Amino acid sequence: MFLRHIRPARRAPAKTVSLLAAGLAGSLLAGAAPLRAAETASPAAAPALTKVASFAHQVTGVTVAKDGRIFVNFPRWTEDSEISVAELKDGALIPFPNAEWNGWRNARKDEVSAADHWVCVQSVVAGPNGNLWVLDPAAPAMGATVKNGPKLVEIDLTTNKPARTIAFDEIAAPQGSYLNDVRFSPDGKIAYLTDSGAKGALLVVDLDSGKARRVLDGDPATQPDPKVTVTYDGKPLRRPDGRGVEFAADGLALSPDGKTLYWQAIKGKTLYSLPTESLAGGLTTALMPTSLADQSLAGRIETVGENGPADGLIIGRHDGRMYVTSPQDDAIKVRDLSAKGSAVTVLVQDKRLRWPDTFAEGPDGTIYVTTSHIQDSAFYKPDAPIALPTELWSLKPAPVEATGSTKPAR
Repeated sequence: MFLRHIRPARRAPAKTVSLLAAGLAGSLLAGAAPLRAAETASPAAAPALTKVASFAHQVTGVTVAKDGRIFVNFPRWTEDSEISVAELKDGALIPFPNAEWNGWRNARKDEVSAADHWVCVQSVVAGPNGNLWVLDPAAPAMGATVKNGPKLVEIDLTTNKPARTIAFDEIAAPQGSYLNDVRFSPDGKIAYLTDSGAKGALLVVDLDSGKARRVLDGDPATQPDPKVTVTYDGKPLRRPDGRGVEFAADGLALSPDGKTLYWQAIKGKTLYSLPTESLAGGLTTALMPTSLADQSLAGRIETVGENGPADGLIIGRHDGRMYVTSPQDDAIKVRDLSAKGSAVTVLVQDKRLRWPDTFAEGPDGTIYVTTSHIQDSAFYKPDAPIALPTELWSLKPAPVEATGSTKPAR
């Protein structure tokens, strides 16, 4: 019953995932949008895209554990998904950690506990200790948050059982919030989150105590940029009532040494950063009012450069470069963080990258990216199918491309 989340390949049996072992041939630039003046194409040949899986539902998050296990998630945006978190295994989606955790439904909101079930999962991320972490903003259709639902859950991958749950109260995750992405300090003690909801912010979480601090709440660096219009196929992306994209702080990346946190809004063009020492300090300092603490933090924000509207961010462990998804360009770009103020470079531009969403990196350096097709969803196209087909792709940057950036983790 659970394989209905997988889009069957043409002429393949139903309830299967199409796994391709080799890169797809053909020009990667065919049908792609033109580059902007501030961007350059990669001088090396673009790495081939390989379709890892096709899904019958809208995927967002992906992660790869140290042992190579792949996990994905499906948020409850325009449909009441049967599976929220799954392991992609032998061509099948296996509900994770079990069917019970995936048993919450909109229609059973008053019957099923939101605290120990997936409500509307946005991200899955493998932590430095080898376990899986699941971020659940618990806001179906990106609407009201379900009481007791917002949480960060660690799952022990040796037992496939939940190890701990960090619940977020209404101070950390107020109504209108949509917790989006998460990164972990190298020592596994601190988690950093973005809130892309009605009022953008960052969250800093002490994982031992479970204490969370909401910072830069409403700061311009975490808000949508009113001067930016997100486009698709060369046209402004708008809902039927005329509203454009309004996502606040979304993409998130952490330097391999854990000392610098990077983020940006989807409805934005600017990549920002902060030293993590200034963020972690707020967890143990309760004497300074939040407003004053945020003013102090705001003074330490650095403008790294312009990415254009972007969703997912990741810094490669093997080459230290930042990978950036560019939904309106059907592209994946890279940024050399060692060259301050350098422009992003287009690594792959391909019309099949229909809203590249979230990155993950495999143990061998393979980069995985989901395509969530947000511009084709019922949010923006009333005649769109409730269940929106999406994909998972991979690419392997060539060693010659792994040039000067921040020092990779050892």
